[in-house]
Amino acid sequence: MNDWKKVLIAVDDTPTSDRGLKYAGRIIGNLPGVSVCLLHVYPEPPPDYYNSGKSLADYTNKQEAEADTLVQRCRKMLTEAGIDPEAITGDIRMAEQKTISATILEVQQQGEYGTIVVGRRGVSKAEEFLFGSISNALVHHSHDCTVWVVG
Repeated sequence: MNDWKKVLIAVDDTPTSDRGLKYAGRIIGNLPGVSVCLLHVYPEPPPDYYNSGKSLADYTNKQEAEADTLVQRCRKMLTEAGIDPEAITGDIRMAEQKTISATILEVQQQGEYGTIVVGRRGVSKAEEFLFGSISNALVHHSHDCTVWVVG
């Protein structure tokens, strides 16, 4: 089992993500030896995106600029919770030909994170059936780590 103090927090610009971040800050703030990676995963552009003459570079530049602002805001929240700024890193990725949950799990495995923190979306059963649930997929497909799903 990987070290639980090596924490991967999946973030996006939603209230549920903020709740997960605040919860993690309350639990691990001021604990010695904690390291945190703030991970934002964005989807590939929709197929009709290219019809307007835009390129993949246009899309990724826009997504990564927005994600960088998000990661900086999240970093501030964690430092205010008592986590050493030097112990916080950021990672921004596009889910290339895979789901967001698969990308999160790939980062978890590569970085040997012992804890994943994710906010739970309030999706209906029909939405979960059609589109899947990131938190559900993480719980069912993770290995060698704990998953904190915060509602």
